[in-house]
Amino acid sequence: MEQNAQAQAKPIKIPGPAHPISVERNSSRVVVSVAGRVIADTREALTLYEAHYPAVQYIPRKDVDTALLTRSGRTTYCPYKGDAAYFSIPVGGERSIDAVWTAVADIKDRLAFYSDRVDAIDIRS
Repeated sequence: MEQNAQAQAKPIKIPGPAHPISVERNSSRVVVSVAGRVIADTREALTLYEAHYPAVQYIPRKDVDTALLTRSGRTTYCPYKGDAAYFSIPVGGERSIDAVWTAVADIKDRLAFYSDRVDAIDIRS
């Protein structure tokens, strides 16, 4: 029974030289907008740098207008960052389906936005 449970366990990987991940505080103002609406506005974002991927801004939920989001049924798993749940932004139409995600680890209680599913993610000094 225990072996079966281990076989079904999700793999967990630790970042390292082959797949580096780092998280840094971003003191700049980060503003996310869709369809003329400000969805998020913060000076408390965390910037996640992962391997060869573009940097991602993780914004505290308190700085996101969550009334403009709807939870979708999509979930994914990353062996480095854990389980992720997704949200859509209805005012953005079809393009903004599953535009927002949340994950665990150092970035839990924060939301990130796909840059191609919102109008802008502006980082201002």
